[in-house]
Amino acid sequence: MSAIGGKIREQSSGSNDNTYEKKVGIFEANVVAINPTAEEYSSILGREINADSKATEYLGETRDGNTYLRIDVWLQEIKNQDNFKVSFFLEDKERQNRDGTKNQYINSVGTTSWADDESNLHEWFKKDRDFRVAYVGEEDLYGFMQKWLSKLDYRDVETELQIDWKKLMRGDVRDLKSQIDGDYCSTVVSMATVVVKERDGESKEYQGIYNKGFLSGWAMKFFRAVDYTDRRVVESLKSKASRDLKQHERFVVQIAGEYGCKDYYILKEIESYNPDNNLVASDKHISDENSDY
Repeated sequence: MSAIGGKIREQSSGSNDNTYEKKVGIFEANVVAINPTAEEYSSILGREINADSKATEYLGETRDGNTYLRIDVWLQEIKNQDNFKVSFFLEDKERQNRDGTKNQYINSVGTTSWADDESNLHEWFKKDRDFRVAYVGEEDLYGFMQKWLSKLDYRDVETELQIDWKKLMRGDVRDLKSQIDGDYCSTVVSMATVVVKERDGESKEYQGIYNKGFLSGWAMKFFRAVDYTDRRVVESLKSKASRDLKQHERFVVQIAGEYGCKDYYILKEIESYNPDNNLVASDKHISDENSDY
């Protein structure tokens, strides 16, 4: 059963189509659509899709026979009203580390942790919360939702952030769509990237959105005030313990770290993409592991 609700926390006093101009950088946006239908593509996004388009085919099956669901979240950038799509991929398979010695767990507000047995989970993770083994893709989706639905007070024991997994595996995302313009939502800070892929023997560039890290909208001001394109600034952050970093600083360190974003990006306010600046191709990979492994 899905459950999204709780106390509202107290407040302190583009498109991904290859034919459109590509953008890179940090931007603030509203969520305007989730897994839109063909009609919603037209009415909300101002796009007409072909009758044989696979854009609205969100549900499928992996080679291993597991059901998967692609969740497309459409973000509208605050300043220029450009639309961007960020995708999350869920699979009906419990998530383990590579050697099968640990499971990933998720609690009732969407926070995840790793352990070889639930008895060894951190107390802060279990306290006053239900929890279970997480499915593939939930960590990224709930990480986004926590920033999008940031008006919820996640410290309050009555707060819940849970989407019914069985409904998702039937392609039912109504519980997500119902949160658009709802009481708990706010703007989110995301990062536009350019993805380079080999197609038909040549390199092609596509608009991308980094889907492993987001911030609440208020954090946009820090990327206007600090030059995170300065390597010295980033290296200074990397030298600090994670507990000593602010949320937006951890976001920067995550992206610029060894297992961070492997696509082309810039850590400053969004701008038009200049291919001449994309000189270095990374051979790094995004790891399944994190500090709890």
